[in-house]
Amino acid sequence: MYAIVEDGGKQFRVEKGDTIYIEKRDLAPGTTDVEFDRVLMVGNGVDSKIGQPLVSGAKVVAKLHAAIKGPKIDIVKFKRRKGYRLKKGHRQNYLKVTVEEISA
Repeated sequence: MYAIVEDGGKQFRVEKGDTIYIEKRDLAPGTTDVEFDRVLMVGNGVDSKIGQPLVSGAKVVAKLHAAIKGPKIDIVKFKRRKGYRLKKGHRQNYLKVTVEEISA
């Protein structure tokens, strides 16, 4: 069984046991689970449900592991013959979660 969920403007195809990285959000202290209620599709062979736009009553529950930082992305600006060089960097914050349950 798999599901397609939407979170943070992105879509993820998940199955039970999959580990995904979602955008960091403010959670209450002591939170161990993240619930996705924006489920676009639930597939189980022939018994697939496609939402219009969401599947009613479907949700995906994932266990929260850690808050991590993604790889560094370098931003470089350069103009030839002008002596202009600029280098900046950015690291995005993510939450690492593992899917535990898909209910439709």
